[in-house]
Formats: sequence, structure tokens, C-alpha cells
Amino acid sequence: MTTHDAVTRLLDARRLQGLLTNQSGRVIAQYSFLNSEGNSSLSHLADISGETPRRITRGDQSVGPAALSENGTIVFASKRKGEDGKDAESPSLWALPDNGEARKLADHEGGFSRIEVKGETIIVEFPVHTWAADENDHQEFSTERSNAKVSGILHTGFPVRRWDHDLGPGRQTLAVATLDEAAADFPEVSDELSAPAGLDFRYLSLPSGRLVDWAVDDGARFALVQLEKPIPGQLEASEIWRVDLDGERELHRLTKPSADHSFDIEAISPDGTKALVTRVQNWTPQTNLSAELMVLDLETAELNPVWSDADFWFSPIWADDSTIVATADDHGRGSIFIGDINNAQPRRLVGGADQKYSFSGLALREDTVVATASAIDVAPLPISVDLGTGVISELANPATVLEEEGTLTEVEVRAEDGTQIRAWLVLPEGEGPHPLVVFAHGGPWGSWNAWTYRWNPGPFAAAGYAVLLPDPAISTGYGQAMIDRGQQQLGGTPFTDIMALTEAAGERTDIDSERVALAGGSYGGYMANWVAGHTGSAFKCIVTHASLWNTTSMGRTTDNSSWDQAMREQSAQYSPHLFADDIEVPMLVIHGDKDYRVPIGQGQELWLDLLTRAKTPLDADGDTQHRFLYFPDEGHWILGRGNAEVWYRTVLAFLDTHVLGIDANRVRTLG
Repeated sequence: MTTHDAVTRLLDARRLQGLLTNQSGRVIAQYSFLNSEGNSSLSHLADISGETPRRITRGDQSVGPAALSENGTIVFASKRKGEDGKDAESPSLWALPDNGEARKLADHEGGFSRIEVKGETIIVEFPVHTWAADENDHQEFSTERSNAKVSGILHTGFPVRRWDHDLGPGRQTLAVATLDEAAADFPEVSDELSAPAGLDFRYLSLPSGRLVDWAVDDGARFALVQLEKPIPGQLEASEIWRVDLDGERELHRLTKPSADHSFDIEAISPDGTKALVTRVQNWTPQTNLSAELMVLDLETAELNPVWSDADFWFSPIWADDSTIVATADDHGRGSIFIGDINNAQPRRLVGGADQKYSFSGLALREDTVVATASAIDVAPLPISVDLGTGVISELANPATVLEEEGTLTEVEVRAEDGTQIRAWLVLPEGEGPHPLVVFAHGGPWGSWNAWTYRWNPGPFAAAGYAVLLPDPAISTGYGQAMIDRGQQQLGGTPFTDIMALTEAAGERTDIDSERVALAGGSYGGYMANWVAGHTGSAFKCIVTHASLWNTTSMGRTTDNSSWDQAMREQSAQYSPHLFADDIEVPMLVIHGDKDYRVPIGQGQELWLDLLTRAKTPLDADGDTQHRFLYFPDEGHWILGRGNAEVWYRTVLAFLDTHVLGIDANRVRTLG
């Protein structure tokens, strides 16, 4: 297979995005696929309860957030064409019964951010005008603002933007309605028609702060809401409140805001008396990021640790009022655990060292859980796991089953401090020796343990490159000690770990240790920049995407308020920009203008320093060997279909030029 074929197959594949299920056994998959023009992705729903997937939504607009009720009705947000043949400006809310056509439930200027259905109660999160007390107010004020062509946003807190979008001008809030209010009012409608909206949404009265997360109990009696607000020493301090949906009970704060830790909502128990939360210890110059699973009593606010002897970061759900099931990263793979909340350790239900899969998105279905499974060389697929036996069954899959390029193996070595560290290694066809490209993962809290649409090793293996995927210090799934090894020295132990694994891979007879490149994005981009200033000509070239260059200016411009304080002491030693004068090899810089997590200024500072400070030699024509691939309309991730192909082809061409010595103007075979 040619490189072009491998890139096209990857980018054009249908991809599983998530699963919905209920206790009656119905499973709905949300998946993406290319539109008829082949230039952008659509997201739709398929019923995968049977032996084959059955697509159940249509139209040329994507399905957004969705929820599945116990009676089988799916409530989802999507734009549909109106009677004038034009697409609606904002997504509408629709109900799709188990049998029948979709019915429109509501319109809302700004669309719907999240949906939950509990019995006949529907709970939605959506943006509303700051002054609005109800939907009539919201529509009136929004129309007035639009007609006046006002774009200004007045802020009182932090952040003012997030990842790739501006926050405001309104606020996110929760609203509730009863589904059966609209059941008799709407005729069945097709994708091309609209119906009058009829749900009467009532806004919940929330405490002050920015809405971050929420969960609703099974009886639709109350919600837990996580809010952020500034306090001394912390711009985004978090607290959890109980908010009754009927508004009759007073608001009840369950956790207080703190400058050094926060609590994340995980799940409410079936009986509604307690909730699983994760206590997150903030990363500061004195403390390392850590996560502890706890159970929160919803009356007394008492907190108790769960599985205290287990050294993993868990993502849990309730199986019953005392049993929980949870996923976790696990030594370059993943596992699903099960146990009583009073156990010191859970039991590993599936996963671990004898397999290669990771798991995510747990949901309870009768005596099983459904989840998404994937591996470095296996695209996401839906599975169910028997809670008693741990037996895995594959469900009907609406996504493309991709045959990945290359062969997957592992590299292990002892780090400088004696810690056993490891990496996945993807080998292309043939005996080699193969040129090698090293991928540094982002995060920095993360692991190369799952399939990825971005940074997929398949196209590189098809091009003849071996790909090393190291999990150095700060990687998840190896216990807190692995985090602690590198948290206070981003360019220290993580760097030496990657170099040790690269050296170990280079000692293999099927790897050409003289033809090696390194690439990474986000924190992996930080590492790419750090490597560029500390390894001379050891690597033939460096690819750095959405990367941190000046960690001081990064902390003052990012949407992540914790970064500035966390790096305040490290920056004097571990900021890559301090070593620009030592860069010898060509670098490909990639950045999107809409990246607010690692702002475009980082890429601009890096580019200027490469052109004015780096000692990389000029080419034969006297021009720079560095390149800057700039995306005006992309954020932290390159999401557009065409842009993603440009990304892969540009990176591969850059590697060809500097690792293989192929003419820079060569276009890879188009098949």
C-alpha cells in the first residue's frame, strides 16, 4: 500500500465516537463518516443492539449531544432544514422513538451542549443570555444583540476562551422539562421539515461560578453541579453543589473551593445517597498532580477514599449501590476493574499485561458493561463485558475495521534511576534496518495505549518508517511514582527516559540508528523543542506541533490558569527557548491560530528564534531548512479532513527530506 493510500484510508474511515445504553439492553453508537463531498465529517447514530448496525439518523447535518431513555427514546440535538429549505442557525432538540420518525421538541438560540434523560424528565445544558430568566428573555436579548451586530463580551472571570472557542457572551446553565408535555403536540416529521417547538424549559437556579460539569440522579430529583470561581491563590477553584430539580430544597454545597485541590464529579449511586468523586491534587512547584477516587455522602458531605491501596487513576461508574466498575490506564494498555467501595483493592475484570487493549466510556447494561476498546493498531470498537466472568463480546460495529500497517512489538529498558520503562514499537514490512521516528506523547499526563486518529503510526509504517511510542516519566498507568519522577522537571527525567528508549530501539538490528527523527504535539511538542536544543545532530530533524516554546509567556497567555504557577520555578531551567542557540537540525513547526490552550504566540516565538538564533545550516540555495505549517482555522488539533491530509503529507515529506535524503519537492506516490 502506498503512503497516500494509507493516509486516505485512515482519514476516510468511519470512526466510533461513543456509546449510549439503557437497562433494557439497547445500545446506540455515535460514529463519524465523510459527507458526500468527502471534505468534512458528519456524526450520526446507529442501533448496534442486534447482530448488524442499523443507522437511525439521517440528514446532511451532524447529530450533536444525545441521550437514551429507558423506554428507548433517543433525544438528540441536530440542525435540520426548515420549510424554506435552509439549514437552521442553531441545532434543535429532537426525540426519536424506538420505532418511528423524529419529532422536534425545542429550538434554542445557541444550541444544546449536553443532554440527559431520566424517566420523563429531560435535563439540558445550554448557553443563555446573561440577563435571561427564561427562554423568552433569552430569545429576545439574543435577537437584539444579533440585530445590533454586537460582538463585544464583558468578562468578570477566567478564562475568557477555552481550547478553540470564545466563552460568552452568555453563561452555561441547566434547564429541565418533561418529555410527555410535548408527546401529543408534534406531528412526526422528516429530516427536511420542522415543527413548532413545545417543550417548556425551566432554568435551574445555580450558585455563582462557571458551570464545569454535572450529573443527575436516576430518579431525576436532583443534580450535582461542579462550578469554578476565583479565590485567593486560585483563579479556577472548584466546588460541588446539590441542586434539587424542583427548586423546593435550598442549595447545598458539598465541597468547598480550595487553592490546592479540587473535586471532579464521577457518578451518583443508584439510590441517590452518595456519589463517586475524584479528588485532584493540583500541580504546583511543591506538589505533583495526583488523583484519588472517593465516595461523597450527599447528606453529610463526608468523604471517604475508595480502593485506597490501588495505584491507578480511575474513571468509574456504579454497578449497584456498593459496587463500582472503572477503567484505568495500565502499563501502556488499559484495564477494567470491579469491586466494592469498601475494598482496599479492586479486582481486575479484564485487561492488563497479557493483552494490548485500552478501554473507555463505560456504561451499565443489565449484567454487563459496554465500553469502547482500542489499541495502538486497532481502531475503536464497541464491546460488552460480563460483570461476573469478564468475558468480552464484540458488538455490532458501525465503524470501519482498519487493518493497520506494520507489526506491533515492545521495547523495554532501565532508566537512569533504575525504573523499568517501556514503549510500543511499530515496525514496517521488510527486514530493515528501518529509519525510525520517535513520537513524544502529549499531556504530559498520558500514555500511548490507544488508537489515535492524529499521530497514527500507520501512514508512517506504510512509508517505511518504524515508529517508537515511549511512555516516559509523567505517563499515566504506571502509578503515582511515575508521575512524581518528572512532574517538577519537565525537561529532565522525561527527556532522559525518551532518550534511553530511543537508544534501546536503535540497538535492534531492524532499526537504522543513524536515521532517526523525533516528533510530538502539545507537551510532546514541548519535548520536541527541548530535544532540539539538547541533542545536537543526534536526530536528523524535529517535528513540533502545538508546542510550548517559552514556558513563561505560555503561562501568561494560555486558557489554563494553573500553568503559570506550576511552571514559575521550572521555567528558569526547563523552558526550551533558553536553548535556541543550540539547535542544529531542521525543524517543522505546526500551529493553529485557534489554539487557545497553547496559543499561536508560542509558534510565532519559536519560528522567530529558529530563523534568528538557531545554528541550523542553510540549504544549498542559502535558504532556511526550517518550515512553518500554519492553519488559520484550526485549534489544538487539526480536525478538518483536508487539513489533516496536508498535515500527514507535510510531516512525511519533511521526514523524507531530512531522514531519507529525498528531494524536498518530491510528492509522495499518489497510488
